[in-house]
Amino acid sequence: MGDFIVLGIILTIVFLAGFKVYRDKKNGIKCSGCAHAKSCATQSCDSSTSSKSKMIIL
Repeated sequence: MGDFIVLGIILTIVFLAGFKVYRDKKNGIKCSGCAHAKSCATQSCDSSTSSKSKMIIL
């Protein structure tokens, strides 16, 4: 029984995350994880110029 509860929680989290991405794309948000969302320039949301690529990993 506990396995079904854990499975249900995991499926709910995955569904809600997918629904958020779907809703953001439908509303015209280019990068749903971006803090600037709709107001960011197209260059700042590219994967080549994102802040993640500029981070120094130790």
